[in-house]
Order: sequence, then C-alpha cells, then structure tokens
Amino acid sequence: MRTTLILAILGLALVFMAGCSKKQTPSAPSARVSATAVYEKYFGPAPTSDKGTCFAFVIFFPSAKAAGKVVPFPFFTFDEASLKKVAVERLLGGMDIGSYKGEFLQPFPVGAHVVGVSQENATVTVNFSKEILNAAANATAGKAVMNALALTLSQFSGVKDVRLQVEGKDEENILGYTNPRKQPMVADVAAVEQPSPPRLLSITAVKDKGATNIEEVSAYFDRPVDIRELKLSFKGGKPLAGDLFHSVFDMAGVLKPRDTSQFKENMPIKVRWQVVDKLGRQAEGDSVWPLEVKEH
Repeated sequence: MRTTLILAILGLALVFMAGCSKKQTPSAPSARVSATAVYEKYFGPAPTSDKGTCFAFVIFFPSAKAAGKVVPFPFFTFDEASLKKVAVERLLGGMDIGSYKGEFLQPFPVGAHVVGVSQENATVTVNFSKEILNAAANATAGKAVMNALALTLSQFSGVKDVRLQVEGKDEENILGYTNPRKQPMVADVAAVEQPSPPRLLSITAVKDKGATNIEEVSAYFDRPVDIRELKLSFKGGKPLAGDLFHSVFDMAGVLKPRDTSQFKENMPIKVRWQVVDKLGRQAEGDSVWPLEVKEH
C-alpha cells in the first residue's frame, strides 16, 4: 500500500486523526511520532511522520461494561503546549462512535467544559466549569472517571497526582465521587483493562463542503495497524474500483475510487479486512457497514 495525505477532520468521531500528515514526497525524511511511555505500553511503537511534530498519548475512558475499569484509547495531536488540556477535553467529549457505541460511560453533564489546566511541581490541577456539578451521583462511576483523569494525565512527564476544582474552588463531591479531604488523585494502574484486538471503527467517505461527489472512502481502525487484507465492495459483491492507500498514522485504508458518483450516505458497503497492530494483536472481519459521509 502507498501513503496518502489525509488532513480532513472527519467530525468529532475522528478528530484524533487530524493535525499530522505523511507527505507523498518519496525523499521526505521519516521521523517517529513522539509518544508517551504509556502509549507504547498499550499500543507499541508510534507511527512515523515526515514532520516529526506529532505527539501520541492515551486517553483512558471509563468502561460501561466493567464497573470501575477504564479502557485505553490512542490519540494524536500536534499541539504540544496544551497536551494535558487536549487530553481532558477529549475525555469529556467521550468516544461513543462506530463499533465502540455504548462501551464507555459518558457521565459528564451537558455544558461542562474545562476552564483551565495548570501544573505546580508534580501536581496537575484541572479546573472545570460549574456545570460539572450537575452530574448524577454514582460513586462507582465517579471513581472510574476520577481514575480515568488521573491515569490520562499522569502519563505526561513530571506528573504524579491530579487535583480537581470547579470554577477555581475545591469541591467535596464531583461527578458522584466524594473526596472529603480533597486529596490529590493517584492513578490506579490495576483499573486498566488491556486493549481488545483491533477493531474496524467506521467506513467513511470524504467530500468537499457543498460538493456532490466524494473524494475517497476510508476504512478506519481504532489504532495504528498493518493492513494485511482490505477489500471493499458493494453489498451485491461488486468490488469498488480504485487505488488503495495507507493513511496517516496507519489507522485507515483509503480508497480513491474511479467512479465518485456512485456513493450515497448510508449505502451498504461490504468490507473484508485483516489487520495486526504494533504489538501483534490480530483481528479480521467480513461484514456490511453503512457508509458515513463527512464534509471538509
């Protein structure tokens, strides 16, 4: 597979794919994306970038299936100065997309946002807006969210514990988790579930805003993978004709179709795939997916 350039932000579901790119210039030097040790622990060596300005890290989402547990998910950004704030904002945004629908808790109330993230010595303080206090009381879920925050932030250099505030003030109860002493949260590594084998996340077509025809069709995976097999066809079995590429971050197979007029929102696409992630976890599938269409 060849390498293609994907710069479009495919909505909130695929925002982690934006910001870094691989150029098609054959002579461009390749540099490994800067990754946290936690990223490498759960997802292996980070992919490469011709610019070398991207950063790979992990966001821990509270599990909806295993009480008190959190699940690691890989993310990428080019904004080194606000890594911690980006991480917390993405945690608030949730990950209720594609094959992960319903698997993660989303306890954050509507309107809740991050006012600021600061660090003093080894302690990071996350300051939330007052809407965070509208969260339903659930001690188990609240503890999982606190642990998700602590694990996500403690992966960054120099961070040992995390404090939470609301509008600059300490609170005894946030997100249903009571901490009467208002002590820093220490990450509990035992709460982390090992990542499952790679998953196909979605089948998404991209087009220019207002355009009639799409530009490309991508099979997105939930992490960087080596694609051993990827076949896209119409539901009846007719193959989608075109050139196949490998995307930025190794997270998608991208088809440049020869006939761009035949794709419609929600049309069924049959996908046969086989991949292996950077730690050797293998997965495959053969199923029909509805085509999502995004504009950029």
